[in-house]
Amino acid sequence: MERRFVNIILLGFGFMFVFTAFQTMGNIEKTILDSISQDDSSFTGDGYTSLAIIYATLAICNWMAPSVITITGPRGAMLIGATTYLFFIVTFLFPRTWLLYAASVLIGMGAAAIWTGQGNYLTLNSDADTISRNSGVFWAMLQCSLFFGNLFVFIKFQGKTHIDVETRNVVFGALTAVCAVGIIFLILLRPARRAPNVEDAKVHSDTLIHKNEVVSHEDDGPLDAFKGALKLFCTRDMLLLSVTFIYTGVELSFFSGVYSPSIGFTLSMGENAKQLVGLSGVFIGLGEVLGGALFGILGSKTSRWGRDPIVIMGYLIHLASFFLIFINLPAEAPFGDTTAVSYIDPSPYLAMFCSFLLGFGDACFNTQIYSILGGNYADNSTSAFALFKFTQSLAAAACFFYSSQALLTVQLSVLAVLATLGTAAFVRVEWVAKARARAAALEIIDDKPVPSENALHYD
Repeated sequence: MERRFVNIILLGFGFMFVFTAFQTMGNIEKTILDSISQDDSSFTGDGYTSLAIIYATLAICNWMAPSVITITGPRGAMLIGATTYLFFIVTFLFPRTWLLYAASVLIGMGAAAIWTGQGNYLTLNSDADTISRNSGVFWAMLQCSLFFGNLFVFIKFQGKTHIDVETRNVVFGALTAVCAVGIIFLILLRPARRAPNVEDAKVHSDTLIHKNEVVSHEDDGPLDAFKGALKLFCTRDMLLLSVTFIYTGVELSFFSGVYSPSIGFTLSMGENAKQLVGLSGVFIGLGEVLGGALFGILGSKTSRWGRDPIVIMGYLIHLASFFLIFINLPAEAPFGDTTAVSYIDPSPYLAMFCSFLLGFGDACFNTQIYSILGGNYADNSTSAFALFKFTQSLAAAACFFYSSQALLTVQLSVLAVLATLGTAAFVRVEWVAKARARAAALEIIDDKPVPSENALHYD
């Protein structure tokens, strides 16, 4: 197997295990913390507030991430970040309100390092022909974390209306061990530099970056890296893509921290409503893995038609899921246990189908975002991925802040509007990129000398 693809596989395993711990915790955090509060009146920590702090800190620290990576390198940044994830999980074994929020700040800082490092490392191990495949393979492996972690939670929460301390500690202990395994895989990552002989990728990347008046080098110092990120953020294409990033942040917070707990709070789902929280995460993971695997395996074929058809498909799938959630879950579901119903009697089967649609649609968006950033900003990948995570995290933090106050119907309306704007912005950037690539190809052809008929005859 080619060395750089081995790096992608190791990267995928590392993130799969680390985020089996974190994404499972994010999915059940609201439910778990409510149970802790019932057992300990002195504990007042809130799941939505914790997640909002994480993503707000992540958004702020993303501006510093490119500068950090110039010092630590992508592998060092990912290891530092993964360690903060391990600490966050461990703190749940010792529930204290102040410790929860302090760990939320720390993991937000670590998340900026691990995700920016991941984007840079993925780009270094890819070229124009493999970026779509590598993005899809990485995304599929990453989202296996939703499947395995939530399946474990589904089994442990079976038949429970209240998550007792013994069950909580078993879950926390298992997730801590899984996170540690992920760190071991990240330690095994080998150094990588972008292949210098990939001329087609370099020409395409340089054309896009120079057209946007951004000239940057991955080897710049910390201050130069920060200035380069600011300059890149102000370009037209990045501002348009930021609209797409905002949508992915809002829908990320919705399916990872709002939707699954809302199912568990809908008591009309039946006696096993709390158990459905974990099962919802499993179906979200199935959608994510299927989408990532599909676009990874068929990356060479789908890239021929461009990235925009896949994003448009994800948009339509998400709109369908929002409508089905609207008629299936009551508007009060995000706030806590409720016996209210929506337009139909709540259906566990429909809820799980919507979970699958949310995951598959999210894979459509994110695999293509990774592809466009790794392809169009190959020589400026650290700043590009940092800006992606900054915008996405800021939107996610905002969503978690209003999730505890906004009815489900309001949240779904916001999602539908942002999905429309984000899809339109992405399609616009992709069409412009195609036009630039065609123009660059024509320039190369025009610059080539055409042999004369005599020369051809002589040869």
